[in-house]
Amino acid sequence: MAEVKSHEFDAFLKRKPLPVRLFLIYGPDRGLVSERAAALAAASGVALDDAFSVVKLDAGDIGIQPGRLIDEMNAIGLFGGERLIWIRNAGSEKGLSDGLDILAGMPAGPSTLIIEAGDLKKGAALRKAAESISAAVAIPCYADDGRALQALIDQELSAENLRISPAARERLAETIGGDRLASRNEVRKLALYCRGKEMVEEQDVAEIVGDASAISTDDAIDAILKGDRDGFLHAIQKIVSSKTPVFLVLQGCLRQFQLLELMRAEMDEKRLPAAQAMASLGRHLHFRRKPIVENALRTWTGPAIRRETQRLQAAILQSRQRPALEDTIAMQTMLATVLQSARR
Repeated sequence: MAEVKSHEFDAFLKRKPLPVRLFLIYGPDRGLVSERAAALAAASGVALDDAFSVVKLDAGDIGIQPGRLIDEMNAIGLFGGERLIWIRNAGSEKGLSDGLDILAGMPAGPSTLIIEAGDLKKGAALRKAAESISAAVAIPCYADDGRALQALIDQELSAENLRISPAARERLAETIGGDRLASRNEVRKLALYCRGKEMVEEQDVAEIVGDASAISTDDAIDAILKGDRDGFLHAIQKIVSSKTPVFLVLQGCLRQFQLLELMRAEMDEKRLPAAQAMASLGRHLHFRRKPIVENALRTWTGPAIRRETQRLQAAILQSRQRPALEDTIAMQTMLATVLQSARR
């Protein structure tokens, strides 16, 4: 089935029964990832309140062992019937991508698999596996565009029989949009605040709606590259409030430094300027991020980038070995990287 694009998701969800049983939902908008995973779970036909039918796992529980995933998918429920295997916080776990490949070659069983992942790059093994097999669907989740935001606003306000003035709509759209779940919660909070009124005014938005825009791991990673400690802490605060795991920021930071390492090696080997290395190896980066990454290439030396990459890898391993301290390890590691960037 390959990929279901954002505007196709609602129509895809209405297909009964769903055409496949293997789903990967990924992207920087963690709220939208969670929302769409929940919608797929509801459409699977499995009783979500039945603890014997729904198995929720962290991707770290699978690790490099695809056998755990295969066993869960082939297990028979205590009382029979269909089962749902729901995996969160996926990234580069080899066991998941290998498990998907194995499941693709097996007859479809009674279990549905939903994997929630962060922002997977195009060549990521898990994304590649889901997109290349006919038995799976990959569903990308990016920040809402203007049309999707307006639809979200109308949907939530109409549920309370509220209309919104043009000025209030414009101001509301400016303060939401980075994370679907955070945006929806802000609009619902506004609707509750205005219950009993006919029209939502700009003053209502100013009084009740917080800044839920641009909640993305990229914001935190960019602050790290710039050495902006306050900007990093502000971005992390927004990420935590949107219930996005801090570990995903650490994971994204490692990927960014691995890319920097490749670019810096290209620069040193061929004596290229940073802009030229960016043109060949950083084409996929968002245009707003390119100046930040290019500046980091100029200020970080190759050996320093390698040392930082190794330190981030060690922190990820340590966080997996000591899950109770995962957030603490991630925060301490990234704060140290912010300070290193600031010194440069």
